[in-house]
Amino acid sequence: MAAAAAAYEKLKLHITPEKFYVEACDDGADDVLAIDRVSTEVTLTVKKDVPPSAVTRPIYGVLGTIRLVAGNYLIVITKKKKVGECFSHAVWKATDFDILSYKKTMLHLTDIQLQDNKAFLAMLSHVLNVDGFYFSTTYDLTHTLQRLANTSPEFQEMSLLERADPRFVWNGHLLREFAAQPEIHRFALPVMHGFIAMHSCSINGKYFDWLLISRRSCFRAGVRYYVRGIDSEGHAANFVETEQIVHYNGSKASFVQTRGSIPFFWSQRPNLKYKPKPQISKVVNHMDGFQRHFDSQIISYGKQMIVNLVNQKGSEKPLEQTFAKMVNSLGNGMVRYVAFDFHKECSRMRWDRLQLLMDQLAEQQDEFSYFLVDSDGKVVTQQEGIFRSNCMDCLDRTNVIQSLLARRSLQAQLQRLGVLHVGQRIEEQAEFEKIYKNAWADNANACAKQYAGTGALKTDYTRTGKRTQWGLIMDGWNSLIRYYKNNFSDGFRQDAIDLFLGNYSVDEVESVSPLHVQKDWKFLALPIIMVVAFSMCIICLLMAGDTWTETLAYVLFWGTASFGTLAIIFYNGRDFVDAPKLVQKEKMD
Repeated sequence: MAAAAAAYEKLKLHITPEKFYVEACDDGADDVLAIDRVSTEVTLTVKKDVPPSAVTRPIYGVLGTIRLVAGNYLIVITKKKKVGECFSHAVWKATDFDILSYKKTMLHLTDIQLQDNKAFLAMLSHVLNVDGFYFSTTYDLTHTLQRLANTSPEFQEMSLLERADPRFVWNGHLLREFAAQPEIHRFALPVMHGFIAMHSCSINGKYFDWLLISRRSCFRAGVRYYVRGIDSEGHAANFVETEQIVHYNGSKASFVQTRGSIPFFWSQRPNLKYKPKPQISKVVNHMDGFQRHFDSQIISYGKQMIVNLVNQKGSEKPLEQTFAKMVNSLGNGMVRYVAFDFHKECSRMRWDRLQLLMDQLAEQQDEFSYFLVDSDGKVVTQQEGIFRSNCMDCLDRTNVIQSLLARRSLQAQLQRLGVLHVGQRIEEQAEFEKIYKNAWADNANACAKQYAGTGALKTDYTRTGKRTQWGLIMDGWNSLIRYYKNNFSDGFRQDAIDLFLGNYSVDEVESVSPLHVQKDWKFLALPIIMVVAFSMCIICLLMAGDTWTETLAYVLFWGTASFGTLAIIFYNGRDFVDAPKLVQKEKMD
């Protein structure tokens, strides 16, 4: 990559009452980014302009700027951890951030504004505390090897920010001011969100690098139950591109897969039930968004093999039927469809039955192939198509299937590169198999924490190849935490993501803040009535009346009152969950 295209790696932040100065400390650099704390103007200057009185600290990158109620804020990376090397380019995980106010005091704010500003800052901190922000100052992490190989010389000259795939740049909104000024692009660091694992491995005494990269899309991003299906542009919820890379003796091989929500208009809003019933929208033309989705997927990846893993009975059944019907109506030879009822096929721990699906997809996988470039940089094979897997959340079931498809591709790649001998299987290489399984399980956990709020389910199978009793207990625990978060904290999480990605912009002059939604009387009264009635029921049981009939009458009365209230609460479930306040999700459903 041309030096001019790389971002600065060594930075110092100098703070004065008037300005923030970000100084480039790379060899031979004299650039300083000056941000005026009053006019908010961003300009390029030189080292001698930094006042000696400034307070100085090292930083590792500028995430960008955002406007809140109190004015503008600068977000910087304050800690990083090395993940590994990607073709001798260092790849880092950002582990700590700082949010710095341009304004020196908050005296210009009313109490309500102060409260709102605090809430917005808490939202930003929440997003930044979700594990999984990665960057490199010299390598473009947002593109697959195949995309990078099919670029023009002009592309190589572009800055990292210009050439990055906008789908996977999570601080694109925060860097919008920087994007407009090419002279400061070397200070603009595109950051992706997802998961990266890098391992140096050895099989038969042959050393190779094995990488797994999952890139989460920032279009239609959000949390599990509030963001489902697609938007009018055809962007799918929880869309993740996962690339597995092998680097051996100068040759590089890559296999790419995608996951994303079922691509038509449906929703599954939380309502206190363990599993809310999915609703397919009856008022929109599904085909428009559906077609847009697959048109863009075909442009990006070629042929599409949809692997739909949802249940084919119960509340998930209509989604499977609609999906199959729409692929048929689309009538596009580039889009094929396979449905596999994962839970039914693998019920009672019959995980060996996954082989049925693998056999069904084998011919297709051989046809799609993988991307391979030899040590001279010559492209040997291209990946002609992609597996687009989904379940309901595109987390647990999807991850299991993706790890099996990736292993089958890896088997072919390692044989072709001469790492594996004829007849040898990856499964027999105990040391590598352990690295492989754990990385895929870690990938599952990262994607699940980012979308559902807890680690993934079924990772015991990914890690060990077997379903264990302990794994079932852990799944139960994670399901319980997911239930709590999805009902009582996901509104805040969704608002945080919408603010961070710019789906909602804070308006300085907004008279009524969207954060102050008046709750209905039911919201406060019913839970109190329920708790009082339940307590009375217990007290009556413990302090028996004169006769057992009297005790029974009291217990029945208070018991009926508490269960009746509970029933009313569940009936009005939607009023009791923590719903997003910033972006009207109905618009997006």
